[in-house]
Amino acid sequence: MIKVNVSKDKIKVNGHSGYSESGSDIVCSSVSSIVITTVNAILRLEEHSISYEEADGMVEISILKHNHIVDTLVLNMVELLKELEKEYSKYIKIW
Repeated sequence: MIKVNVSKDKIKVNGHSGYSESGSDIVCSSVSSIVITTVNAILRLEEHSISYEEADGMVEISILKHNHIVDTLVLNMVELLKELEKEYSKYIKIW
């Protein structure tokens, strides 16, 4: 199961969904796409507003500077992940 822990200054995404075998897991692919696209967009628009760490099955985003752009992109990311959770609640949990 993928666990997404959201707080004011940090988002941690950890685990593998187990929906399907590696390479064809649409839940893991969707989560990865949502998170990495958001990280890239924030870094492109507000370069020093976040830091992040990435390892196998884990991404941790630290928000260093809140502003309209960063907060909107993070909110959008969380809302997209919540939509995914509605459809695949056995494979992803957000809190």
